[in-house]
Amino acid sequence: MAVTGVEEWVADLEAAGELTPDAVSAIVDVHGDRGHQAIEAVGESRVKQYRDFTVVVGHDDEYIVEDGGCTCADSEYNLDADDPDQLCWHAIAVRIAEAIDAVDEHDMWYSEVREFL
Repeated sequence: MAVTGVEEWVADLEAAGELTPDAVSAIVDVHGDRGHQAIEAVGESRVKQYRDFTVVVGHDDEYIVEDGGCTCADSEYNLDADDPDQLCWHAIAVRIAEAIDAVDEHDMWYSEVREFL
């Protein structure tokens, strides 16, 4: 079975343990502007892990990423669910952050935090 572009850059990130120039190029080659946005979000610590969900803080809202899927409109309307390389930038950011151990962890329930937002 062929390795997808996502699997390839995730493996490279996990091996390097950091966001290298080659990994940045690979992410942008596969995802374009979505890749740029994801890298920016990881650099700004906007990937948050709560007890119940992984959340990416966007510019206008927060998005739950679960099992590789996302609650954003881009994911729902613009991407081909059958193409494993088509991901919204929130899902890309989670994969990057997990691969380089850059997830901002919070020992609380997101459902409780969300009530205050």
